[in-house]
Amino acid sequence: MSELRKGQVRNLALATAAFAVTFWAWNLIGPLSGSYSRMLHLSPTQTSLLVAIPVLVGSLGRIPIGVLADRLGGRRMFAIICFVSIVPVLFVGWSGSYGWLLFWGFLLGIPGTSFAIGIPFVNAWYDPERRGFATGVFGAGMGGTALSAFFTPRLVEELGRDGAHLLIAAVLALMGVVMLGGSRDSPRWSPATGSALPRMREALKIRATWQCAFLYAVAFGGFVAFSTYLPTLLQSVYHFAQTDAGLRTAGFSIAAVLSRPLGGTVADRIGPVKVLAVSFAGTAVMALVLALKPPAEVPAGLSFVLMAFFLGLGTGGVFALVAQVVEASRVGTVTGLVGAAGGLGGYFPPLVMGVVYAATGAYTVGYVLLAVTAAVALVHTLRAFAR
Repeated sequence: MSELRKGQVRNLALATAAFAVTFWAWNLIGPLSGSYSRMLHLSPTQTSLLVAIPVLVGSLGRIPIGVLADRLGGRRMFAIICFVSIVPVLFVGWSGSYGWLLFWGFLLGIPGTSFAIGIPFVNAWYDPERRGFATGVFGAGMGGTALSAFFTPRLVEELGRDGAHLLIAAVLALMGVVMLGGSRDSPRWSPATGSALPRMREALKIRATWQCAFLYAVAFGGFVAFSTYLPTLLQSVYHFAQTDAGLRTAGFSIAAVLSRPLGGTVADRIGPVKVLAVSFAGTAVMALVLALKPPAEVPAGLSFVLMAFFLGLGTGGVFALVAQVVEASRVGTVTGLVGAAGGLGGYFPPLVMGVVYAATGAYTVGYVLLAVTAAVALVHTLRAFAR
C-alpha cells in the first residue's frame, strides 16, 4: 500500500501533463482558423469543417485506444500516442492546401485519444472514494486547449508556422520519453486478456455506459466545441484579431480546466448527480444569454467564462459517476466509449455553427439548440440516477 501512496501524486501529475501536451497538439488548427480562412479563401462551412475534423478521429479513436490501454497499460500507451502524434503535427505545419490540411488534420485527431488512456491509468492508482478527485485533476489536462489558444498564434508570429509546429513536435517527443522513464502503471493494474470485441460488447450492454455517454457528449462536447470554434466565432461576430481571440479562448478553457477537478472533488462529497444538475442548468441559462448576442467583454465575455465553468463541472461529474457505477475492470473500455461520445459531442456543433452562420449571419439558432440539449441532459440526469 505504501508503494501505491508514493506513486499516486507522481503518476497523476505526469498523466495530467501528458494529457495537456497531447490536447495542445489536438487543438493546433482551431486557434489558427482565421489565418487559414484568409490564406485559403475558405467559406464559414469549410472553416468549421477544418476545425472539427481532428475532433472526429480524437473521438472515435478513443474506443480502440481505451481497449489498448486496458491491455498495454497507460505508461506505454501515453508514450506511443505522444510519438505517433509527432507526424501529423509536423505535416499540418507543412501543408499549404485545403485538401492536405483536411487529411493531416484528420490524423491530428490521434493526440485527442489520450483521454481514454488517462482515466483508467489514474483510476487504478486511487481508491473508489477518491477517483472523482483523481479524474478531475487529470481532466484539468484539457487545459492544453488553453495553452494552444494562447501560445499557438504567438508562436506562429515569432517562429513561423513551420517553427511553431516543430516546437510542439519536440515537446511531444520529450513527453513520450518522460512517460516511458518516469511513470509507472499501478500495482493494482493487470493487463486485460482475450479479445477486445467481447469486452466492448459487454460494456455496451451496461446501461450506465449509454447514459454517461450522453451526459459526457453534452458536457465535454460543449467544451470541445467552444474551445476549438470560439476563435472563429469571436473573429466573425466581435471582430477580434486572431491573437486577441486566442487570448479570450484561453480564458474560456482555463475556466473549464479549473472547474473540472472541482466538479470531481465536490462529486465525491455530495454525489455526481447534484454536480451534473448544476452543470446542465447553468449551461442552458448561459446559452440563452449568449443567444441574445450581448456586447463583447461584459456580459458576453463573462457569459462565455461562466458557461465554461459549468461545462467543466459537468466533465468532472460524469467520470465521478462512471467510477461509481462501473466496475474497475471495465473502466478502460467504458471510458473509451464514453470519451468517444464526448468527442463526437464536440464534432457536430462547429459544423452546425458554421452552417447556421453562413445561412443567417448569426449564431442564435446554435445557442438555442445548446440550451435545449442541456435542458434535456438535466432532466435525464435527475430521472436516470435518482436515488
